[in-house]
Amino acid sequence: MEKKTIRKLITADGSESFYNEIVGDIYHSSTGAVEEALKKYAKPTKIRELAEKGSISILDICFGLGYNSAAAIDIALQVNPDCHIEIIGLEIDQNILDMTREVNPSFRSYSLIQEASVKHILNNSNINIKIIMGDAAKTIMDLNEMFDSVFLDPFSPSKAPELWQTGFLKEIRKRMKPNAVLATYSCARMVRDNLRTAGFLVKDGPIVGRKTPATLGVNQKHSL
Repeated sequence: MEKKTIRKLITADGSESFYNEIVGDIYHSSTGAVEEALKKYAKPTKIRELAEKGSISILDICFGLGYNSAAAIDIALQVNPDCHIEIIGLEIDQNILDMTREVNPSFRSYSLIQEASVKHILNNSNINIKIIMGDAAKTIMDLNEMFDSVFLDPFSPSKAPELWQTGFLKEIRKRMKPNAVLATYSCARMVRDNLRTAGFLVKDGPIVGRKTPATLGVNQKHSL
């Protein structure tokens, strides 16, 4: 898609996001892009507790502007500056990665996200970021890593239904460590039903900027 189809906007917490005019959807919650990354993704996936143990592996699906990963890095390094952080991001659109150079969110680590969005790889002391380009439903099949935390942040189920289907959710779960947590903004009944069918224990996530909660999926220890 051409860059002119991505339009910048300011969300309610003052942070920047974009509206994709082809898809007809915003990349973050209009109530606050930075707030969403911190409260719906980084905090409920136990980044702080994992950092205290010394290492974190994160799968960031639909990496976009990288706000969710940046929030996780900030929290982890605040708790443990020596924490080893491994992030794999799945993203289909280089144009939104290019937009990282046109925003200035409040994350202390955002320069790392900006660098990774250009090179698709970053190895910086104890932080490694790898961005894999392509359809996440396909690129996930090549992943052999196991993850502590998963950020599931596609466009809405009506806009990107293939990334909310049971088959894809099962592939995600296969790559999660026991008791690892998946976070997503959607609380749609279809999403939650599909998570349960895929084997997740579904819980309410935080309520941020709206009356309904986000969603958490815990990878229980029983077999896939």
